[in-house]
Amino acid sequence: MDLLIWLEKWYSSICDGEWEHLYGVKIDTLDNPGWRVLIDILDTPLEMKKFEPVIKYVDDNNWICCRVKDGKFDGGGDMSKLKEILEIFKKWVED
Repeated sequence: MDLLIWLEKWYSSICDGEWEHLYGVKIDTLDNPGWRVLIDILDTPLEMKKFEPVIKYVDDNNWICCRVKDGKFDGGGDMSKLKEILEIFKKWVED
């Protein structure tokens, strides 16, 4: 399934009339340059699920860092890593 369609379906499954007023999904750019994905997991089934951080650094043009911190999935990476960040989130949700 297309990754964006999957994310839409996941988001839709979490929205309950209240959650979406307090939490959400943010995809933004970084100035180094790169991507940052923040996905709130508070008040979801993921809130207590263990996440093993993914940290890979080759150089300033080849890196990714995904972790769960402060009730959020927090993923960042270089300009080519947006898809990989979302795939890491998807794999965690589905495992």
